[in-house]
Amino acid sequence: MGALSRRNVLSGGALAAVTALGVTACADGSGAARGSGDSKPGGGAASAHPGSADGSSAASPTSAGAVLIGDGSTSDTGPQPHQPVPERLKPGQKPPQFVVFSWDGAGEDSKKLFSHFREVAQETKATMSFFLSGIYTLPESKKDLYLPPGHQPGASDIGYLADDHIRMTLQQVGAAWLEGHEIGTHFNGHFCSPGNGVGTWSSSQWRSELEQAIGFVTKWRTNTGFKDLPALPFDYRKELIGGRTPCLLGRDALLPTAKSMGWKYDASSPGGNQVWPGHYKGLWEFPLQSIPFPGHNFQVLSMDYNMLANQSNASVNGDPAKRPGWQQQSYGAYMAGFNRAYTTNRAPYFIGNHFESWNGGIYMRSVEEALRAIAAKPDVRLVSFRQLVEWLEVQDPAVLAKLRTLDVGQTPTSWADYTTPTPARSTASASAKATPSHA
Repeated sequence: MGALSRRNVLSGGALAAVTALGVTACADGSGAARGSGDSKPGGGAASAHPGSADGSSAASPTSAGAVLIGDGSTSDTGPQPHQPVPERLKPGQKPPQFVVFSWDGAGEDSKKLFSHFREVAQETKATMSFFLSGIYTLPESKKDLYLPPGHQPGASDIGYLADDHIRMTLQQVGAAWLEGHEIGTHFNGHFCSPGNGVGTWSSSQWRSELEQAIGFVTKWRTNTGFKDLPALPFDYRKELIGGRTPCLLGRDALLPTAKSMGWKYDASSPGGNQVWPGHYKGLWEFPLQSIPFPGHNFQVLSMDYNMLANQSNASVNGDPAKRPGWQQQSYGAYMAGFNRAYTTNRAPYFIGNHFESWNGGIYMRSVEEALRAIAAKPDVRLVSFRQLVEWLEVQDPAVLAKLRTLDVGQTPTSWADYTTPTPARSTASASAKATPSHA
């Protein structure tokens, strides 16, 4: 791949004024502005997702078999429903095209985008990863319970949700998990400033931030006083195996701590290439990816904020006359990234977004249009990061190593060269070759 334009990567410092659900957008601080699943093994969520969009079908804390945890905010209801059984690739088999749609700071407010995209997922048989900001379950009246590293108690660079929106968010989170979606984390206060933001935090500070994010989710009943909502139907401490850092910063200090707390993957790397994933610091690395940007000779990260930054200079209220063109351009970028992988190396494709209404909601429309178009393609699996991890971990390591040798846009002459395991040498043969004979 050629050199990327300086506008492909975004500065975390430019984000303070850009909010979605009170969430500042995610970006890298390194530079200037930046199928459907099916019931087959290794596929996406099962075809039938129960529940209504308002989350009203979330499990009751008194449901048969449910075991309440702690103050009753969460519960153990058994294995997560609608999970595919991952299956190893057969020799010579062309890999399915995995696509992961993920949402930073997932929460529900008056725009009801969380519930909307749950409905879209049901219609397309998709499973997604929702990265919940922990303080979205903490009332602003109790904000001093949050002790952010390097900041005053209760400080946050994103807003706290209104109490009724906390209620709505809890309903969405529970219903989403029951439908097979993953609930990850986007941590808490979203601090991106170079002085004392997440990029400066130590591993112990990250542990504090992560423990607090888990604590807010597992103690929402105590903190909110809500007594009429059901417990979340999962044990969050066990459920949580990955997330994305604010502004894609600080992961080198985070990952040793995250691994020690049971994480399996990290989705915080900016500007990754569309190649098969490997490990970084012991975790699967699922980066935002550099994808073609129609009309430009540089690439853009596969996230709504990066489109915004390049189209309207990070203004959320850009020129209305240009918005139709921007919407088509962002849709074209998402599809160009998909088609490049789908028609060549079949590398998993990662799209990250926020629940936002920037530039009149054009990015919500373009990503939904792309999701629906991708879901209609054969051999596509719309999965969560958790499901992708489970699929990768049942594959032959030698096959994955071969797949990682495929470059961006490289089409194999024969898939058998990449998905057929190399026969292991017998112990006797290996010993004979390794031990010289003596006369």
